[in-house]
Amino acid sequence: MDLTTEIAGLRLRNPVMPASGTFGYGPEYEELVGPERLGALVVKGLTLEPRPGNPPPRTVETPSGMLNAIGLQNPGARAFIADKLPYLRRFDTPVIVNLNASRVEEYGELAALFDATEGVAALEVNISCPNVRHGGMAFSAEPRLAAAVTAQVRAATRKPVIVKLSPNVTSIADLARAVADAGADALSVINTLVGMAIDVERRRPVLANVTGGLSGPAIRPVAVRCVWEVYRAAKLPIVGMGGITDARDALEFILAGATAVAVGTATFVAPRACLEVIAGLAAYGERHGVARVGDLVGAAHRG
Repeated sequence: MDLTTEIAGLRLRNPVMPASGTFGYGPEYEELVGPERLGALVVKGLTLEPRPGNPPPRTVETPSGMLNAIGLQNPGARAFIADKLPYLRRFDTPVIVNLNASRVEEYGELAALFDATEGVAALEVNISCPNVRHGGMAFSAEPRLAAAVTAQVRAATRKPVIVKLSPNVTSIADLARAVADAGADALSVINTLVGMAIDVERRRPVLANVTGGLSGPAIRPVAVRCVWEVYRAAKLPIVGMGGITDARDALEFILAGATAVAVGTATFVAPRACLEVIAGLAAYGERHGVARVGDLVGAAHRG
């Protein structure tokens, strides 16, 4: 099966990439998963200025998943460009940077910075960040705010803009339509769900931040449903994610409408999970006589 695919003008050798925040900046996994074998490489989320992240505890295991409240720990966009990006430029794998900000204008500044940066193929916009001008409300909480962020980024860059949608909304279809109308080129579906865990002996929340993002196999049915709804709501390519551990999981997302998929939490358990998904997709194509992985995209909608 031909595994090549295209997302917003990006030609990928296969439809599999690591989810932001689960693969570091590339070198951390080089001995196990060379970047040249991935469809794309999505780096850990970046902000304009360095952030230390939240105090520990910042992660906790949950049934079929995990909660994390890392708090966007990162060296800042300029340090990434100076110290991390030179390594990634050695490969012909598209690099997608994940943008995070607390004000609409900051998203535009980040987009402009990376628009002028060689070696960055596309921007993934995390709209689940708290908006300081709206009392900490996430930009994704209201389609109008999500559209404002998208439009700001779109105006600041010529590179493909991929907006990462949150499931913590009333209607993810409405959110998808809003950012599509504002200029998004593609959509990542989904970000983590908000959850929490309580230590019953201490009678206190486990995470220092109280709540965190739930990821892993526990959220996969929610994520597949979201991809299904977004595929019907907005005519944009989708990167599906949320609990993918093997090729069968990835195929659920592709059949629901995803053009590509991202593997996240599974990488912490099996660092070569991305490669196993790629191999499994190829085997599925051979077993079922499918010529191109693109022929499977949205096939479940066609009966």
